[in-house]
Amino acid sequence: MSEIVVIGGGVIGLSSAYYLNKAGYNVTVIERGDITDGCSFGNMGYISPSHFVPLASPGIISQGLKWMLSPTSPFYIKPRLNLDLMQWGYHFWKSSNAATVEKNSPHLNNILQLSRKLINDLRNDIGNTFDMEEIGCLMMCKQQKTLDHEFHMADDAEMLGLKVERLVKEDVQKLEPNVEVNVAGAVLFKDDCHFNPGKMMVALKDYLDSKGVQFKLNTTVTGFEKAAKKITAVITDKGKITCDEVIVATGSWLPEVVKMMGIKLLLQPGKGYSYTYPSVEKNIKYPAILVDGRCAITPWGNQLRIGGTMELSGINDKVLVKRMQGIYDSALDFYPGLKIDFPPADKIWSGLRPVTPDGLPYIGKHHLYDNVVIAGGHAMLGISEGTGTGKLVTEIIQRKTTSINISAFKVERF
Repeated sequence: MSEIVVIGGGVIGLSSAYYLNKAGYNVTVIERGDITDGCSFGNMGYISPSHFVPLASPGIISQGLKWMLSPTSPFYIKPRLNLDLMQWGYHFWKSSNAATVEKNSPHLNNILQLSRKLINDLRNDIGNTFDMEEIGCLMMCKQQKTLDHEFHMADDAEMLGLKVERLVKEDVQKLEPNVEVNVAGAVLFKDDCHFNPGKMMVALKDYLDSKGVQFKLNTTVTGFEKAAKKITAVITDKGKITCDEVIVATGSWLPEVVKMMGIKLLLQPGKGYSYTYPSVEKNIKYPAILVDGRCAITPWGNQLRIGGTMELSGINDKVLVKRMQGIYDSALDFYPGLKIDFPPADKIWSGLRPVTPDGLPYIGKHHLYDNVVIAGGHAMLGISEGTGTGKLVTEIIQRKTTSINISAFKVERF
């Protein structure tokens, strides 16, 4: 039986381990932390077929330059002389046009739809201990011009087979009877669902433990043993692990890990922030993207999480409190009836999302190796694309035809 090493214990790594285990492989997961934090824990917990437009899209560059002038803005690039950042920025600029988005959106839609179908099977298999709800997600708009644009996006969504509902302010207020809203309207994407991502990660790890998947936690990969076009062993700070196949799913650390294999990948860590209120007396019912505010809000019973921003400042865990100020202000702007205080500075969560230059993930093999699969670069859609990616990784290992066309996710496209 093949021995497979999965490097990375985030949602992509654990999803890959889940499907590989189902297929009968012996799986070992190596994780630099202890799988109790990371970007898969502090995000908004959406499975979002609605997010079929890649991050690199028309207008994002000009809007981003304006946002950079404000310390509370949802987008920031720390100016620095860094060749990888400059190369990434060049390809991001090249990808931010209507033709590229039109070409890439169907591929993004395919993996989102695949993941949406698979998450229900996974929930039924491991048990819904992670507060999953299938009530959809609101795209909330303050300004009429923003709402008009979202209604237009809803037309595109319907052409892709998604179910949507166009709402004016009164309709939105009916969906949120406990909290006053202040919006022009919204689009309800009915295919979306949400859950508590931290609870889901814990449930998935516990399930994998019970099925015999081995975990090497708090373990750092320091190198690889190679023979011909294969990796024969993963070298760590706690010893060597031999393998037949390797999956690299290390999120924002992907370039660092594959560099030890002689592979260069363009990818930047995009820092996001969130804060979770443990108990809100009068809470909202629906998760929502606050479109004009470029942030998001998610309820789980009495709990409430607010989050957002895309801060490209390299790999670091420094928290800029003013970024959270922008998220908090937007939440109260959209929901003036929400009774929440500004988060304590030392309780603000931050995590690094792995962002490719075109907003599509890397899923597949590199020509240098026959037994290495790279899976990463999912940006803000790691949870949304987790199950689909895990399924695709397993099909690649099995040398099967993949469930969807993965040509747009080629590892060597830049």
